[in-house]
Amino acid sequence: MTMLATRQRLFDTLAISASALCLVHCLALPVLLMLVPTLAAYLALPESFHIGALLFAVPTSILALAAGYRRHRWTVPARLAVPAIALLALGAFAAPEEWIETVLTVVGATLLAVAHALNWRALPHRHARDDQPA
Repeated sequence: MTMLATRQRLFDTLAISASALCLVHCLALPVLLMLVPTLAAYLALPESFHIGALLFAVPTSILALAAGYRRHRWTVPARLAVPAIALLALGAFAAPEEWIETVLTVVGATLLAVAHALNWRALPHRHARDDQPA
């Protein structure tokens, strides 16, 4: 495996892991805090966490998806990642209510994880058409 392929797999793995952590943060943590309120004092994250997570997701995604595209020339992962990152940004910066932020972030993180999984899966294959795996 070339250095480029290794680096792309590393970035895809980081991005998928970050999306999974995001989902845990958005879905499981609030339920846990409702069930055990004393944990709230220890597990509460500042609002700046979402901005930091987005600042991690964008360059990681760009690096992984660009490296993958150079090898497999399949645009579907990038076409999924763009709206996913837009949803994450809307959730972090423009959601008027917390439940809207959660919905935007969960959908964005899930879509971004799918984009990276497709990017990873496409690595050993060349695609004859842009919309169809080989």
